[in-house]
Amino acid sequence: MVQINWTRQSIEDLRYIFEYISKDSEKYAKLQIIKIRNRVKIFYTHSYSGKIVPEIKIENIRELVEGNYRIIYKKVSEKRIDILTIHHTSRDLTRRNIL
Repeated sequence: MVQINWTRQSIEDLRYIFEYISKDSEKYAKLQIIKIRNRVKIFYTHSYSGKIVPEIKIENIRELVEGNYRIIYKKVSEKRIDILTIHHTSRDLTRRNIL
């Protein structure tokens, strides 16, 4: 089974997403975090889900989309996936250093 490793950056991203959405609704903030966390469970059975991140163009750096968020991850090995960042689709990814 694949080990899913949430990096410090991805945990901070989740915290920021929660704080931002909870300004309007704590209920929907919790739901969004649950959706994102549930989305990555696909890696347990399909570790190459998603597509290559167009801005990066590296085979083992991929993304899944959940709502308005890009879940960007790195397949480190057959047994480990690192969630690198959770990025809002409306923002410019090239301005962030995720590698």
